[in-house]
Amino acid sequence: MPDIDVKVQATPRSRKDFVSDQAVRWCPGCGDYAILANMQKAFAQMDTPKEKFLSVSGIGCSSRITYYIDTFGIHSVHGRALAVATGAKLADPELNVWVFTGDGDSMAIGGNHFIHACRRNININVVIFNNKIYGMTKGQSSPTTPPGVKTKTAGDGSYENPFNIGEMAIASGATFYARVPDNDHKLLEHVMMEAYRHEGVSVIEVLQNCVIFTDGIHDLITGKDTKDDNQVLLEHGKPMIFGKEQKMGFKIDGFRIKEVPYDVNDPDFLVHDASVKDSTMHLALAKLELPEYPVAVGIIRNAQKQTFDQIVHQRIEDAMSRSETPTLQDLFRQGNTWELA
Repeated sequence: MPDIDVKVQATPRSRKDFVSDQAVRWCPGCGDYAILANMQKAFAQMDTPKEKFLSVSGIGCSSRITYYIDTFGIHSVHGRALAVATGAKLADPELNVWVFTGDGDSMAIGGNHFIHACRRNININVVIFNNKIYGMTKGQSSPTTPPGVKTKTAGDGSYENPFNIGEMAIASGATFYARVPDNDHKLLEHVMMEAYRHEGVSVIEVLQNCVIFTDGIHDLITGKDTKDDNQVLLEHGKPMIFGKEQKMGFKIDGFRIKEVPYDVNDPDFLVHDASVKDSTMHLALAKLELPEYPVAVGIIRNAQKQTFDQIVHQRIEDAMSRSETPTLQDLFRQGNTWELA
């Protein structure tokens, strides 16, 4: 488990400061409760004035979270949360913007906005609740539903190739990407804090369990008896090791990753570098899938690049510095003016 240093807020706050007065309306046992609780805990540790938090969501079970976090919030249009968040961040660069969305909301109707938010690298945080199903609309296949899973729209089993959210985010230009099981509370809070510290777009994919339509969809990765062999926790600067006895890891074999027994003296054994600008290895790690490989969790990518909002505001400042009428008021007052008594 990564060393967690989350206390950056000078004035002590607690999770209760971010609990709203609205009744939480999710199914009993839903993984969304864990995401909500850890998000509220993380918000309490962030060095942001409360009035500068903005929670934005689209449509779906995940998107109800804006009612349950006591911040300014916008429950927006289906698939358009990232467009709304982009506008808000450009209007007020001091906002700490968090987008909450589901696999359907972000990857289907919102897919276009998602890839361009990643491409632009705007300084916002995106939390994707991936339960691999449309939950609120009662169990239709989503863009992340695995082949063979029976749904309301695929009674004989889903037959489409699903999106890998990590692959989509990194290939689109995201500078921060992490994958976290909803039942790993310490890792959830750690990742949320690192996303907050990151300058640029931060994408957090939460492997979330829907107890109604895809109950157990992530069990091989998140289950107590199976997770050690089926997930590899990536930590920057540390060897990529996994297994119940932590004796397995990775090496490069040609153009692919190969599982090998861990050897501390082997110079070719892979050590995780989340900060490297080139995304080739990050893409390869995000694409690891069962049963051939364990699934990578933790912070897979955390690289630096100038943000979209920095570029936009620098362009505005440059244009204003060259203009004789840098503001609307200056434009109104130029030339001959009269004051009527």
